[in-house]
Amino acid sequence: MKLGLINSAWVQADQPTVFGLQKTKELGFDSVDIFVDPLDVDVKERRLIKDECDRLDLPIMSICCVAVGLVDFNPSVQRFHVERVKRYLDLVYEYDAKNLLLVLGEYIWNQEVIPPEEQWKMGVENCKMLGDYAADLGVQIALELEPFKLSLLNSVDTMVRFIDDCSHDAVQANIDVSHLLLADVAPEELRRLKGKAIHCHISDCDGKVHGDLPPGRGVMDFEPYLQEIKALGIDGAMSIELEYSPEPDKIVEWVEEAYRETDKLMQAVGLRG
Repeated sequence: MKLGLINSAWVQADQPTVFGLQKTKELGFDSVDIFVDPLDVDVKERRLIKDECDRLDLPIMSICCVAVGLVDFNPSVQRFHVERVKRYLDLVYEYDAKNLLLVLGEYIWNQEVIPPEEQWKMGVENCKMLGDYAADLGVQIALELEPFKLSLLNSVDTMVRFIDDCSHDAVQANIDVSHLLLADVAPEELRRLKGKAIHCHISDCDGKVHGDLPPGRGVMDFEPYLQEIKALGIDGAMSIELEYSPEPDKIVEWVEEAYRETDKLMQAVGLRG
């Protein structure tokens, strides 16, 4: 697998696009995932990202998208988010990336007003439609497991069921290592994602709340999870996710530490390459 970085680490520290991409390459990363909304970015920034990655020989593996409206009960909101996600998929194609990392929404009103099975059905139907669009472009969608109580996809059970219900080769899973710990997912459960997972995220946490820390700063025992991921034979990237550094002025050191520690972990189990 390649060792990648989600460029949101730089964005949230208010660092310029070119600086972040250049540092990503300089620090030794094999690839980068891009966090950008095609409806918000202007054409110059959009082109700058691709041109700079090409110049640096830094492959873009994934584009990150949060589209909670795909499971909204209002049809007009769903339609907007389907079209919005299609623009993201266009960007995946334009950037020669492999997949769209897609975060679905959560059940609303504590699952007490709208039947949860109805929201589930909305999500499946919309993802099937988006899967068709992705397949036509030759790209895929990687659904993220979120470790929150009301998230539609918050366990291996729900992830497997959702992918099976979609029954679409272009709709697969992302594995986020720290989310697994927070969701109480044992490493061996990942075996159920054989043939269903195409992308990975890695970070550390305190075992209680979502943290996205550099590996080694939390309580994660990475080795069992990485061994299981290795056994899945994923042809993709393990991308470091770092959110909201407590010291934005030291973001280079923060990312460098994350790279160093993740590389050690991947090399120890023979996962990087």
